[in-house]
Amino acid sequence: MTSATTILRADGRRPDELRPVTITRRFLDAGEGSVLVEFGGTKVLCVASFTEGVPRWRKGSGEGWVTAEYSMLPRATSTRSDRESVRGKVGGRTHEISRLVGRSLRAIIDVAALGENTIVLDCDVLQADGGTRTAAITGAYVALADAVAWGLAKGAIDKRRTVLRDSVSAVSVGIIDGVPMLDLPYSEDVRAETDMNVVVTGAGTFVEVQGTAEHAPFDRSELDALLDLALTGTAELNRLQLAVLAAPASDGSATRVPVTVTAAGTVA
Repeated sequence: MTSATTILRADGRRPDELRPVTITRRFLDAGEGSVLVEFGGTKVLCVASFTEGVPRWRKGSGEGWVTAEYSMLPRATSTRSDRESVRGKVGGRTHEISRLVGRSLRAIIDVAALGENTIVLDCDVLQADGGTRTAAITGAYVALADAVAWGLAKGAIDKRRTVLRDSVSAVSVGIIDGVPMLDLPYSEDVRAETDMNVVVTGAGTFVEVQGTAEHAPFDRSELDALLDLALTGTAELNRLQLAVLAAPASDGSATRVPVTVTAAGTVA
């Protein structure tokens, strides 16, 4: 029997390897935080908008609010889809992913320390090749961190408070031909026996686990293997996020900080 460690996937990766991942900060001139995140062929633009004030239902609470909106461009995939604004209704999948991104970010931010300010993360999929929601969460965290830094610099946030309690990232895992694999592109995702998205903090604690048996039920040992893979992948993504945020920052879209996770799992 072939060992899982010797199996190579269609793109040449081992089962426990991420796709090439790049995070480019300050991708746009506009936005208090903006990031282009790429997981292989998946490209998602995440823009954070910082505004003073909170929704009416939160006024007077002394707490801020963080939320997210997710959408996919009409030609993000091989065939064009109609814009949801044209259809006149936001689809269930879009709504679900928007809520997931928002929940993931609120898990690691102290809304009391944020004060009565609002940060909205717009995550737009430019190109989809599997793992769009996990890429959105991973990139949105970096955009959120830049927006918080902007608020601190402008005096909108009390400098004595710690707003971000941790980082957060996400990755997909699945079982392909009986083998647990990390970070699935579309070609693997569509034939996975089990498909899972896992959201994890920088400390290694779980925010959300979404798992489904597509063709056959999975047992406890397979679940454990998938969660172990997800922890390995998100630990690499966390190192990548920290490296990008530690890079010198300056204004303007010309400032690009691409950092790639190599096949060996190190930051290059």
